[in-house]
Amino acid sequence: MVTAIAIPIVLAYFYWLTKKEMQANFQEWLQLENIPEEAIVSGKIIEVTEYKERFYYHRYNHITVLRINTGSKELTVKKVTPLRKGAVPPLYTEGEMVHLYGNWKQGFFSVNRTIKQNEGA
Repeated sequence: MVTAIAIPIVLAYFYWLTKKEMQANFQEWLQLENIPEEAIVSGKIIEVTEYKERFYYHRYNHITVLRINTGSKELTVKKVTPLRKGAVPPLYTEGEMVHLYGNWKQGFFSVNRTIKQNEGA
């Protein structure tokens, strides 16, 4: 009799806990592309590296790592794009002049927005 009552309660509790955790991770995943624009980095792209990483179970991120020559030094910057249905990661090419808006975190510059500069302008 006790198990007939206790087992459904335990299962319902763990279902609720799992659902709550999945919603929290979904919100955290979406916030990866909303980076405060506290600084700007301008320069020429030296190297472009792209890869896909798992964030949480079936959620993935597209990571673009750029090496930028600012004129005085070389910096590593990262652009993280959550891969949702219809999401298109930004395309960068070596030799492009760019202005990157974002902030510094964990030893690299995290990019929120990019403005590409025309060579002829």
